[in-house]
Amino acid sequence: MTTLPEPAESRAVLIGTSSYQHLPQLPAVESGVVDLATELCDAGVWGLPVQHCTVVTDPQTPSAMLDPVHQAGREASDTLVVYYAGHGMRDAESADLYLSLGATREDAGYTAVAYQHLRTALRGAKARRKVVVLDCCFSGRAAKTLDGGAAAIAAQAAVDGAYVLTASPRDRLALAPDGERYTAFTAELLAILRDGVEGGPELIDLDTLYRALEERLRGKNRPLPQRSQENSVGRLPLARNRARAVRARPAGPVLATDVRTAMVAAGLNVARMLRAEGNIRDALPVLRLVLQEQVVDGQGGLLTVQLELSELLAETGQVREAVEVLELAFQQAHKLYGPEAVLVCRRLADLLQESGNHIHACEVLTHALDLMERPGAG
Repeated sequence: MTTLPEPAESRAVLIGTSSYQHLPQLPAVESGVVDLATELCDAGVWGLPVQHCTVVTDPQTPSAMLDPVHQAGREASDTLVVYYAGHGMRDAESADLYLSLGATREDAGYTAVAYQHLRTALRGAKARRKVVVLDCCFSGRAAKTLDGGAAAIAAQAAVDGAYVLTASPRDRLALAPDGERYTAFTAELLAILRDGVEGGPELIDLDTLYRALEERLRGKNRPLPQRSQENSVGRLPLARNRARAVRARPAGPVLATDVRTAMVAAGLNVARMLRAEGNIRDALPVLRLVLQEQVVDGQGGLLTVQLELSELLAETGQVREAVEVLELAFQQAHKLYGPEAVLVCRRLADLLQESGNHIHACEVLTHALDLMERPGAG
């Protein structure tokens, strides 16, 4: 296949559970889910319409996790991508994989979602190709659970075309490093989508993605990914290779907007590097400068900067300024739908509630619900 899956006929469902009542918190999960949605919707990566990319954060019930997958499965005729990040658990009796919810308890599989139920949703999907990405502990068990051997595949044709990419072998723990913005696996996945693969093809297929992930994670001595595929779906291109695109781009006039866009991207990356190293004091002025230079293009790029800045301000106790930044972002969120817009509403509501402004917090949450319920919003 020499072209990307047709965006209009494809769907993605990105699920992340970061807040738990009984298990360790995973703050890096939410950032990874939202930023992955941004990359998949970027025209330079895949160009999936935002209304075809559903983001589910902190599902509390099995239906909250699986209903969006069933809906996307009914709508997608080309490719269906399902991503899950959170705690993965093994059943005490069967050792099967379970995907955790906010109220999941250790050694209580009935409080989580059995991977088998996700497999059922995939079987019922109309999409010709299905891609499952699991960033959780013991996610390597999903490969066995999905294909079940040649006899199972022959008996259940709906599994044909499935490609499973997991963050760790079946008996290893995935890694969520303390203080880092992303989990180890998703950090490398995002880096490949953003920067491309040097020396790779023009379009990054699933097998190339897997090999690049393995090489990057092995170089950092982190858990290695696993894969399982059927019908050679590993040759399915899923992203444009930005490393190749940069080299092939013809020379032309440099516009002022191009320069400013490059400055914003560079500044945002610098701020994120400083934050990852714990240098928040220097990251704050960089983000403030980026915010001044940001061109409001109606594509949600401004929201990314505002979210990053508000997080740092809140972390350093500057809650009032964080609220002001998110208030401006909230005004932008009224004009567009996307994962960043919904996240702006959620974070602004949290800060307003912490500040005692419950009425305004309810208004913001109401708008977030309106965004998610818009026709075609997933």
